[in-house]
Order: sequence, then C-alpha cells, then structure tokens
Amino acid sequence: MTRVVVSEYLQEQFLTRLGERMEVVFDPDLYADRPRLLEEIANAEAIIIRNRTQIDAELLGAAKELKVVGRLGVGLDNIDMEACSTAGVIVIPAIGANAVSVAEYVMTAALLLTRGIFGMTGSMVAGEWPRQGHAFGRELMGKTLGLVGFGSIARQVAARATAFEVKIVAFDPYLTDDDPAWQSADKVGLDELLAGADIISLHTPLDESTRNLIDSTALARMKPEAVLINTSRGGIVDETALAEALREGFIGGAAIDVFASEPLGPEPAANFAGLDNLILTPHVAGNTREAVDRVGEMITDAVLGLLKN
Repeated sequence: MTRVVVSEYLQEQFLTRLGERMEVVFDPDLYADRPRLLEEIANAEAIIIRNRTQIDAELLGAAKELKVVGRLGVGLDNIDMEACSTAGVIVIPAIGANAVSVAEYVMTAALLLTRGIFGMTGSMVAGEWPRQGHAFGRELMGKTLGLVGFGSIARQVAARATAFEVKIVAFDPYLTDDDPAWQSADKVGLDELLAGADIISLHTPLDESTRNLIDSTALARMKPEAVLINTSRGGIVDETALAEALREGFIGGAAIDVFASEPLGPEPAANFAGLDNLILTPHVAGNTREAVDRVGEMITDAVLGLLKN
C-alpha cells in the first residue's frame, strides 16, 4: 500500500481523505525528531510538510521510494530543489492558495502602521485621552506602495491597494518588460523603490541574492516615515539593522511575520523590545482558516493525483 508521511500539521479531513487510499504516518512534531523521520520515510512514496521539515540530501538518501514532496505553503528554502531534481522527486508547493490572506495582512499592517492610533486601548482604559501628536497619523491615499517582487501575492496586494488610491511601484528583475502584470504597477529599480515608497512590502524568495537585501544601507535609503512589511521569508531583512532603524527613527514602522530564526531567538527578541512602531507575528500571515483549508485541499488533491494507482 502507498505510504505517505505527514511530518507537520494537517487538518483531520485531509488526513482522512489520504487514509482512504494510503497508509498515513502522521505526527505534527515529526520534523523535530530527525532519526524517526528518516526511519518513517524509508518506504514512503510521499511526504507532506510545512516550513520546518528539512528536505535535504540525507533525507532523500533515506527515502528510496520517495516520488513527491507536498509543501503546505509556497516557500522552498527548507527544500533542496537541486537534490530533489536529481533524485526525480516532484515538489508541489501550494502556489496561490494563501495569496489573499497574505495580501490582506499586508494591507492591514500598512493601515495600522500608517495611521498609528490603534495601540491606545491601555491608555484609554487608564483614563487618559491621548489626542495629541502622533494620534492623528497619516492616510494611505496619495502615498506610494513599493512591492519588492511582483509575483502572485504582490499582485493581490496591488489589486487591494488600488482601492486606497495609492501609487503602486514594483521591482522584479525576473519579469520581462512586456509582462501583463506591469499594467497594474510602475516598474522601477530597487534603489528608486526604496527611496520613493511610503510603504514597502517584500515578496521575494530567500536565496543568496536576497539574503539581507534590506540591510542598514537599504534602510538608510528609505523615507523617515516609511513603513516596511515582510511576509516573504526570514533572512531577507537584517533584523539587527531594522531594530536600530526603528529605535533611532530612521523609518516610521515595520510589520515582520518571518524571521531568520524561527521561533524568534533571544537576541532579536531583545533587540525588538520596547518598540511601539513595530508589529511582530509568528509566521502566520497566510494562515487564515480559509487559506489553511485551501492549502490542505490543494496539496492533498495533488498527492492523491500523482500517486493514484
């Protein structure tokens, strides 16, 4: 019987569907027990993962029968794609399934940070009436939204931002000049985007060309009131440089959902402590109920389709 290993969380209804056709080995914490993972995958034809299971040469060497990796998400930096290709293993990410959820997160963060008035509940309950200074914030209308990377999620952001009457610019060196996507954004260079945008949202994979792309030099190019949003991958933003920029007032604010080390380590946590112009969330921008269901359904269908007898 076909065997599938599910090494991270998957909803019960999709485990049931898999179990009707396959032997399912499910443990949402299996990714953390490497020896057992290698043992369980030895005779498996498929593995379904999120972002914490490492698919590398060691695992592929142990998984002699492996045919498919189902990725419950879109990031591939925990998967050795070259090794998978060499081994003849198909990798299926859930492209597009959580795009709406991430786009709504980006717009929410942009509104919260630009307006800057939604952290006053404690003061209000304490009897204060903080109507002065930063309480009034800024509008989105008339501002410039810069999208670093202009793939499917960034385009969903652009579609929603249009309703707020913002100017949309994007940097994506992999899109050709005649790509239809440019009908909804002005194509600019990265330096121009960093210097001119009021809200900068990152939508690029992590590789050697993007690691620490937003470092102290990039942050120094940004406007003093600019807002940075990262829902793409940890490691693209230099977290130490970002904390310093926020603390010194070099930029206006940031919302960060992904980190170089997850869970957040003690050093970056200490760096970020006490900043009131910062929103931190634990890699959940794409994890609405609707998106989690779409992702689970997409990958379940794909694995069943590829391994049908």
